[in-house]
Parts: sequence; structure tokens; C-alpha cells
Amino acid sequence: MAQNKNALLRYRTIDRCLRNTGRRWTLQDLVDACSDALYEYEGKQDLVSTRTVQLDIQMMRSDRLGYEAPIEVYDKKYYRYADPDYSISNRPLSQHDIDVLNRTIDLLRQFDEFDRFHDMADVVSRLQDKVASASKRRPIVDFERNPNLKGLEHLNALYDIIASRQTVCINYRSFNSRKPVPYILYPHLLKEYRNRWFIFGSRVGDMKLFNLALDRIVDFHLCPDIPYKENADFGEDFFNDVVGVTKHERLKKEKIVIKADNSQASYILTKPIHSSQRLVEKEKADGSMTFELEVVVNYELITQLISFGAGIKILSPQSLADKIADIFRKGAEIYR
Repeated sequence: MAQNKNALLRYRTIDRCLRNTGRRWTLQDLVDACSDALYEYEGKQDLVSTRTVQLDIQMMRSDRLGYEAPIEVYDKKYYRYADPDYSISNRPLSQHDIDVLNRTIDLLRQFDEFDRFHDMADVVSRLQDKVASASKRRPIVDFERNPNLKGLEHLNALYDIIASRQTVCINYRSFNSRKPVPYILYPHLLKEYRNRWFIFGSRVGDMKLFNLALDRIVDFHLCPDIPYKENADFGEDFFNDVVGVTKHERLKKEKIVIKADNSQASYILTKPIHSSQRLVEKEKADGSMTFELEVVVNYELITQLISFGAGIKILSPQSLADKIADIFRKGAEIYR
């Protein structure tokens, strides 16, 4: 990690400790916690010095970073926040912060004609609304989100592990498993799909690719003795032929032809199922349209196709048409 990132990790660790009012924190306790955090995130057993933590506390108390943390010493030994509700994560933005962020957003907006900026557009819009909230302006954009979703607490740590190219052991309990199963992975990517987060990684030994839902992760830890490896099969184009997150060697890309009636045709035309979608037969007198797309037939695609109900018909491949027909048939039997 860069030096300033080490400092940020220590600030967050001290903050987490002082927010835990269930125990009393000595200076040595804070030093030990910071050393443990450094080992957890970087796999190094370098000990943080007492002097370093003392300077961190002094910095957090000051206004240099905008924290002005109310850290106090009581009983001449223990550290705590004078305000038990305080956290450096909850500090309000200063007017200077808001001005800097607004200028940064304006700068980023100048790049929206570049293809690569499209991946950032959603992030910038979220940031813009956060800044607007800090300046007491009512938000203009409302994004779908679920703050109570399980697994979100793993995001930051897993992000850092991937960024630093480290091997990780994840204890994972799927919906069908009675107890956790360990996966030792070279992690590659965090991906969100419909408000659910997944981590993609290659298994140590055979490089088989797995995607694990963060909400099913029990715990994880670094494997510093296993050097990280890249997977040449997992590149930037890996998801080009996928709807959702499910893809493995048994799933092959297929050409799918869909006929949509007038209740769904315009919807599918304006909100494509996949980027490969193209209109092969324009609107007929009855308002129907025929579309073609080339994608992997996976669970997420089938779920999306079923959501259109009787508004679409799969013309090919026949195997997909039979699978969806069987799902509808079994569903109809439930209501008889």
C-alpha cells in the first residue's frame, strides 16, 4: 500500500475501535489493532509503532483533514470519543470540500463523449447528488439501492485485496449448503447485478473460474504464502456475451430469435435485453417485432425472458423454447 493509504487504514481502524464502546481502549490496544489491520489488508507483519498511532490521534483531533475528532483520554489511560455518536465516516463536508468536488464533477463531465467515460457516468451522477445533498439541495436523481443488503460490508476489503493482487481464502455457504465451503482464489473482479454483488476469481490449483455472491460469504482471509496469478481467459471482453453474472465452460453463446407482440415490442426495442440485440423484422400490422441476440443461455437470461410473460415467443433455439415452455407449464399447474 502507499504510505497515505496506510495512514487512512489506521485512521479507520482507530475510528472503528473508539466507536466500540463495549470495551476500553488503551494506546497499546490501538497500536495492536492497527498492526492487525495492516496484516489483514496487506499480509505484512510489520508492527505499527506507538509514536505513529500517537501522531495519528493528533492528526484526527486536528482540522487538517477535516475530522476534528473529539478523542479524549479518561482515567489517565483509556481513549474514547467524547461524543459516542461521532465517526470520521459521518463528518459533514466543508464548504471547501463541496467546492472542490463540484469542480471535479464539472471536469469529469467534460469527458462524457469518450467511450470509457460511460463506465463512470453512473458514479459521477451519484457523486453529484451526494454533493448536492451536502449543500442542502434536494437530490435530482434517485438510484435504486438497498443499504440493508447483506455482504456490502465486505466490499471495501475485497476491493483492496483485488487492487493489491493478493490471494484470498473465502469461506462460502451457498443456499444449498449446510456448512461453509472454503475457496482459495486469485480474485479478479467485483461485479454488481440487480443490487447484488459478486466476486469473480480463479481457484488455486486448476484456475477454474468461480463467481461468489458477497451475501453468502461467511468470512475471508489473505493467503500471503500463495503468489497471485492472472487468468488469461478472464479479460475485459469476458462479459460481452452474458446477461447477468453466470458463465462457465458448459455455457456456450447461441443465436436467439424472439418474437415480441405489441405489448412488449416497443419496450424491448428501447430497453435491449443485451448489447448484441438487433431488430430483424420491423413492426407488423399487429405491432409485433422480431429480435435477434447472441448470448450465453444462463439462469439470468431465462429469468429475464420469463418476465415478459406471454408477450414474447422464442423462435429459436428450440431447446430454449422448450425450457421456457416447461417453466410456464409447471407454473400454471400450481394454480389449478
